[in-house]
Amino acid sequence: MFGAIAGDIIGSVYERRNVKSTDFALFTPASIFTDDSVLTVAIADCLLHKKDYAVTLKAYGQRFPQAGYGRAFRKWLFSDSLRPYNSFGNGSAMRVSPVGFYFDTLEKVLMEAKRSAEVTHNHPEGIKGAQATAAAVFLARRSASKEEIKQYITEHFGYNLRQSLDEIRPHYRFDATCQGSVPQAVRAFLESSDYEDAIRKAISIGGDSDTIACIAGGIAQAFYKKIPSIIIKKTKELLAPELLEIVEQFNLAAGIELS
Repeated sequence: MFGAIAGDIIGSVYERRNVKSTDFALFTPASIFTDDSVLTVAIADCLLHKKDYAVTLKAYGQRFPQAGYGRAFRKWLFSDSLRPYNSFGNGSAMRVSPVGFYFDTLEKVLMEAKRSAEVTHNHPEGIKGAQATAAAVFLARRSASKEEIKQYITEHFGYNLRQSLDEIRPHYRFDATCQGSVPQAVRAFLESSDYEDAIRKAISIGGDSDTIACIAGGIAQAFYKKIPSIIIKKTKELLAPELLEIVEQFNLAAGIELS
């Protein structure tokens, strides 16, 4: 999941200042971790310590109240309710990468991705976005080819992955739904040549840049197995120590080596 967090941090400065290019600074003085990272770590904590998803998401969100949550999630976060609110926003997909890294069968990944999503995002599209992302991470981690990943996501979730980034980019606008950002993030991964290239291509699409890069980054880490050392170093420096501690615990438990 470190690749997802790095994608979030790199994309954080481009969410409202889209670049529509792969030529940009990976890190700037304004680079920060956002809600994508906070909630990704919350999911990892749930997996590691068998915690309740809804309770833990609330605890993490309230610990980092200025991380940039969407309006509906923020309303839920500071309410007294633990009930889901039928969301199909991309929050379910941005936080799910730990599920794809943690389990040893695709069946378990799909089941747990649904569980992690439906505590807030219980709309069918919200669940689908989480499952598609987690499945892509799992398949990439298990050395499936890009064509096999593309075929599985297309056949099982109905996402259109045929459009190239060059076709998507000119007309793409901010879209925080699963159906409007997960396919684009997967496509960025499919066209990439390595981890950094996946992040650059994801951000070049525009729109919800940190989340698209977060989703693509998790898949890319699983597939390429390597993240450039400078990205690892800067991400560790920028992530809150208490979040980094959970990431390191998770990597140890899941047998993930950062290199």
